Parts: sequence; C-alpha cells; structure tokens
Amino acid sequence: MRGVAGVASVAAPAVALCVVLLTLGTALVVGAGAGRFWPQPADWAALRFTLVQAALSSALSCLLAVPVARGLARRRFAGRGALISLMGAPFLLPVIVAVLGLLAVFGRGGVVNDALALLGLPRLSIYGMHGVVLAHVFLNLPLATRMLLMGWQAIPAERFRLAASLGMPAPALFRHLEWPMLRAVLPGAAVVIFAICLASFAVALTLGGGPGATTVELAIYQALRFDYDPARAAALALIQFALGAGAVALGWAVLAAPAFGAGLGRRIDLLPPKGWRRVVDGLAISLAAGFLLLPLGAVVLRGLGGLGDLPAGLGMAVMRSVGVALASTAVTMAAALVLALAVARRAKGARAFDAVAVLPLAVSGLVLGTGLFLTLRPWVRAEDVALPVTVMVNALLSLPYAYRLLLPEARVLHADYDRLAASLGLSGVARLRWVTLPRLARPLGFGAGVAAALSMGDLGVITLFAGESGATLPLYVHRLMGAYRMEAAAGAALVLVAASFALFALFDGMGRRAAP
Repeated sequence: MRGVAGVASVAAPAVALCVVLLTLGTALVVGAGAGRFWPQPADWAALRFTLVQAALSSALSCLLAVPVARGLARRRFAGRGALISLMGAPFLLPVIVAVLGLLAVFGRGGVVNDALALLGLPRLSIYGMHGVVLAHVFLNLPLATRMLLMGWQAIPAERFRLAASLGMPAPALFRHLEWPMLRAVLPGAAVVIFAICLASFAVALTLGGGPGATTVELAIYQALRFDYDPARAAALALIQFALGAGAVALGWAVLAAPAFGAGLGRRIDLLPPKGWRRVVDGLAISLAAGFLLLPLGAVVLRGLGGLGDLPAGLGMAVMRSVGVALASTAVTMAAALVLALAVARRAKGARAFDAVAVLPLAVSGLVLGTGLFLTLRPWVRAEDVALPVTVMVNALLSLPYAYRLLLPEARVLHADYDRLAASLGLSGVARLRWVTLPRLARPLGFGAGVAAALSMGDLGVITLFAGESGATLPLYVHRLMGAYRMEAAAGAALVLVAASFALFALFDGMGRRAAP
C-alpha cells in the first residue's frame, strides 16, 4: 500500500468513524434525551405540515420543471447558456437572501401586492403554507430543471435522428423517448427535493411560524430557544431524523436510469417546435426566467439602497462567517478526498465508506445541533462553542456533495495513473503534489466553492448556539429582519451574496487554474 491512496485507505476508517459518530451518534443522543416523551397535538401538527409542504413543494417543482427543461433542450436562443448557468445560482444562494428577494416581490409591500392595490384587489400574504411552498419552489425549480435537462441530454442523439427519419409525430416521440426518461429521472428528482424541503429551516423560520405553519425543525428551535424543553426538542429531533432517513432510503429505492443504450456522444440537435408548441416553450422559459430573476434583481436593488444603513457590527459578522466557511471547507474537502480515494482504489471496506459518505443526507443541521446541544450543555455554555460546532456541522452536511463531485474523477485517476505512479516510485507527498492534486484540481476547486458558499449562507445550527454577540452574517440578517430594519437587512444580504459567490468563484477559479 503506497502513496496517497495507501494513506487514504488508512485514514478513511478514521474519517468514516467520525461521520458515523456525528450522525448516528447524534440520533442516539436525541433518542436518549427524548426518554418517554410522547409528542403533543402541536407536534403532530408540525409533522403534518412538514410532510404536506415538502410533498407540495417537490411536486410543484418537478411538474413546473418539465416544460422548462423540455423547452431548453429543444430551443437555441441568445442567452440560453447564461440562463442554464443561472439555474445553479439558487442552490448557492443563501436561503435568507432568497426569502428577502421573495418578500420584495410577493411581500405586503412588494411589487405584486402594489400591482394588486392599483387594480383595487386585496393584498396577498406570503406567510404560511403558500409562502413556504413558494420559497421552496423558487429554490428547487432550478435544481429540478437541471436534473431533467441532463436527462434529455443523456438520450442518445441517434434516437432523435431515427425518430426524425421515420417522421415520428410529437406525441409518439414523447411516448417512446421522452416519457421513459421522465419516468426514470422524475422520481429521483422528486425525492431529492422532498428531502431538501423536509430539512429546510430558514424558510419556515422566516415565512412560517404560528400553530398552523410550523415544521418539525422550527418546533425543535422553539423548544430549545424559547421553551427550553430539551426532552421535547429531542423527541422532535428523533422524528426529524426518521423523516430524513426515510427520504434517503426512498431515494435509493427509486434511483433508476433510462435504458436507451450508448450513443456516439454527438450533440443533440432537436428539431425546433412549430406552432403552439413553440409558443408553449417560449412561455415556459420566459416565466421561469422571470420567476428567478425578479427576486434576485430585487435583492440587488434593495441591497444597494441599504448599503448606507449598515449597522456597526456587520464587519465582525462577516469575519465570523468567512472564518466558519473556510474552516468547514477545509474539513469537508479533506474528508471527501480521503473517502473518494479509498473508494476509488477499492480499499477494504470501500462499500461501507461509500455509504458513510452520503449518510449526512439523512440528518439536518437542527438534528445535529440538538444532539450536540444535549451532549455539551452539562460542560460548556452554548455561546462558547457556537462557531466550532457550526464549523463541524457545516462540514458534515457539505460532505456528500463534495464526495460525489470527487469520486468519478478519483476513479479515473486510479485507473489511468496508479500503475504509472508506482512504476516511477512516486509516493507520499510527491505523488500528492505531482499526480493527485493536479488531476483532481477541478472537482476539488468546484467542491470547495460549493462547500464554502453553502457554509457561508447557512442559517441552522448557529441559531441554537449563538449569543447576542456571536452571530454569523445570515443570523445577523435574520435579526435585522426581526427588528423590521428591512433596508439594513437588504444591504447586509447583498454583502452576504457577494461574499458567498466570491468564495465560490475563488475556489472554483483556483481549481480550474491548477488543472493541467
């Protein structure tokens, strides 16, 4: 066992053990903390609301994504590439910023309600079930669109050419080519979005609340921060863990791939639609682009206006957030690299390492935070460990994304360079410097950028631990919103967006420049 791969196979069990302790160990702690507590009617109501909003959000995101992805797959127009790239922005956009943008458009003083007032119609309220679902669709419609677009692009171009040569009409084309792809891709996309919405905390915190619009995660937060009822919080955290684990298991069960066979890798040039289908495609793309661009534009415009009203403590909040993001990114990428190399070279226990790497998908930041809160409270004050705990939780939650980005390239690295490196006697630091890091530079940079942006915008476990003087930037924005200082909140949100995307661009650019 030599070189970096050998080191990875030694370090991988330690990394896997840490991940298991933080995930399953947290579940055991919250289970022990729950004792014989039985959920109250309000807790069952929170469970019902969580499941209903996640199901509605997932269904709407996927159904609306079908015409958008289909239009993008068969239309070529100026700005198409930029629009597809924009589809990735909401995934990196801090949730609290997305909520601010939606409030600027759909809130009581937003563009939509102002237009309704001019028409003499009653104003709409964005708070409650419909507001939570609206925010989740805004955040997850682009993800569903990208997943379905990749499904369309995965259909071999030769199948479409054959259909065109046979004069196959549009309904038959849909039945024989597009529907089998949708039947394979849609369930997986729906389960992924369902799991994301189950663990969504910031949306429920800002747009939910009240007896009829409380998720399980929000109930956990209320039980710890306001009622100080650890037993109830632990019981709710156990329910949330069961929901997350069930969603992950369901995802594995429905995972499938369309059996179209291999193609020649040619670009798909679908015949552009004519008549009413062309209008439908244009309308779907335009509405989706407007739905995404209006809130983002509102954040920028309101943020520019609020830059002159920024509070004095903003600088420290920015420094705390950047420090947390950099530390959690370093931990995430080190753990992901170790596990990816061990699995790529099929080290002993590789299948277990692969399962452990995606295990954090079953837990949420609030569940992890509750377990750590119950574990640490007899020994230290929550405020004293707020930032280290946030680093640990953010690193764990980002691990599955970074690992999945690294694994395919790590397998190619092992297949193409393992024997060559061994024949040249490259091992240890030399192999890491000259082979491993250069060949994995692109996924390492992109994964680090994603992890840093996600950590920078996280509003989860920090809400349980931070005191008045230890807020990160997302929590700082939330507190400004709670104090009805919306202009200052918009300015701080613009700073948060700029910092998040700057970190992403920095790491992604470093990876592309370092790649051979």
